[in-house]
Amino acid sequence: MNAYLRMWKAQSAAELLRTMRNRRFFLLGIVMPVMLYFVFVASVGDNVQVGGIDWKAYYLISMTAFGIIGSSLNSLGPRLAEERSRGWAKWLRTTPLPNSAYLFSKILSQAAIHLGIILLMFAVGILVKHIQMPFHFWLESGLWMLYGMIPFLALGTLLGTFDAPEVVTVLSTVLQMVLALLGGLWTPTEQMPDWMAQISHALPSYRFAEGAWDIMAGRAIPWETPAILLGYAAVFILLAVWRLNRKGTRA
Repeated sequence: MNAYLRMWKAQSAAELLRTMRNRRFFLLGIVMPVMLYFVFVASVGDNVQVGGIDWKAYYLISMTAFGIIGSSLNSLGPRLAEERSRGWAKWLRTTPLPNSAYLFSKILSQAAIHLGIILLMFAVGILVKHIQMPFHFWLESGLWMLYGMIPFLALGTLLGTFDAPEVVTVLSTVLQMVLALLGGLWTPTEQMPDWMAQISHALPSYRFAEGAWDIMAGRAIPWETPAILLGYAAVFILLAVWRLNRKGTRA
């Protein structure tokens, strides 16, 4: 058991270091959300309210969600695809490292990175934009976003089942932008056409941010919001397992 924990910790630390050295992750997961936050808050102003909260708080949640989605898709997906294409995953099976430790290390490292994104964005909101919220609102919003990341980690894993890293790299970036645009992370759904708002409400990106928006506004999260996120996570995981089993059968 102790040996397993040591291998898990060592692999998790290695995965975390690899991710932090990834320029695409740094750009799409950290730099772009912070930059877009300052640009859009400055262009709209601090006195506007959306969904019952100040725009600067509303958009802080949007860009935090955007960063977490970007990290899940642009870091996890392409890395898994690259390791599969190079035979790295098969080689690991010949080592003492269990498959579970390999998988859990990736999940743990991504969760740690997402926690860092949350803390960074919230610090920007508090220290730079002087957003004043009760402490429990910040705590509950952060915990919600750690829960809400699950379907995007599952989607990143699904993307990683493809054997063309270059295709996965492009696809993950496109998916991040589409989920942000249609999910109301760039433009509130109140400003969208009705047909587009209906699409938005069905997407995991909207439901992800919606939970934190509700918390910041002092509202209860609708029961269907966590259920929809879990539903997406289940679908993505089942598809990933199906693809891996299909590849194993062909092999």
